[in-house]
Amino acid sequence: MLPFALLSYRTSIRLSTGATPYSLVYRMEVILPVEVEILFKRILAESKLQEAEWAKQRYEQLNLINEKWLTALCHGQCYQQRMARAFNKKVRPCEFSPDDLVLRKVLHVAPDSRGKFTYKYDGPFIVKEVFDGGAIILNDMDRNENALPVNADALKKYYP
Repeated sequence: MLPFALLSYRTSIRLSTGATPYSLVYRMEVILPVEVEILFKRILAESKLQEAEWAKQRYEQLNLINEKWLTALCHGQCYQQRMARAFNKKVRPCEFSPDDLVLRKVLHVAPDSRGKFTYKYDGPFIVKEVFDGGAIILNDMDRNENALPVNADALKKYYP
């Protein structure tokens, strides 16, 4: 049953692109096995064409491929914009100011005997300076400055 499931997945139109994955990969629409066994008008018409007519129609189909790809590209961009808007509605930006207490996310977790119970945040730290774009310079609690700035995404406020 897997081949039939894959065929239906690959030949159904995707919301994000407005086209089937098969048509985007192989540059033509799929001819279903049902259409081969029960001869449809499309199959009959294509099989009885003269060579010059077939070449002309094939050339027209190739011209339509670029239009289909552009349409799929537009659908994809619109879909990405919709997804970004939906995601950005849920994001609550966190503003930091100097002298705030923050915790810094541990990005590189070292193997520890505690396993999944290891700490996910270091700190607390004191915010020394905030730059545009989310870069923040931190001091530890003894007011020793850390050399590298930290991205604001890796911080969360600490409430003692």
